Amino acid sequence: MHRPSIRHLVTAGLLALAVVATAAGPATASPAATRGGPSGVVLDGPAGTVLSVEGAGPYRIGARQEVLAAAGLLDWVAPQPGCDVVHAGATGDWAGVILLAFRNGRLVEVGTATTPPTSPAGASVGMSWSQLEDIYGSRGDLVHNPAGEQGYAVRIGSRVELYTGHPIRAGVGYFQVGPANFVLRNFVRGPAC
Repeated sequence: MHRPSIRHLVTAGLLALAVVATAAGPATASPAATRGGPSGVVLDGPAGTVLSVEGAGPYRIGARQEVLAAAGLLDWVAPQPGCDVVHAGATGDWAGVILLAFRNGRLVEVGTATTPPTSPAGASVGMSWSQLEDIYGSRGDLVHNPAGEQGYAVRIGSRVELYTGHPIRAGVGYFQVGPANFVLRNFVRGPAC
């Protein structure tokens, strides 16, 4: 039986996000009701406009997968046999907006192929590389992986905002955040499994 690779799952997830974003039209940041869940996890929040190195809404970098699942914040989960990385989809206002990656049960990556959300500095999917350089100046760097794909990395402490290309047009097609030793390393060296 053929098992999909992480690259295939992420590609499928990106395509699903693009379809949802196109069908839904422009997202708005209308307030939604919030209520506390296990360990104070917010069950619903606005489909926010900000994705930072801390995460997005209730999807905070470092959050435990089982806590988010118990709070009803995970839709689909795609474990990889023989790998400590699990990909998952969000629920509520974030469904179809962000993709999640957990390593050893902790959230290590939140990514999007839609706008919003934007970074705290206002960068987003759809921008050109020069627009990112205008926003970040010397705080960001163009990076390349062995396949020659371009990305733009903004380090914030031990974490990173990483903007990568779009398969059919120039500029940013995917924006992800998390620990640099996971997010940036996977881009520069390829996924560990």
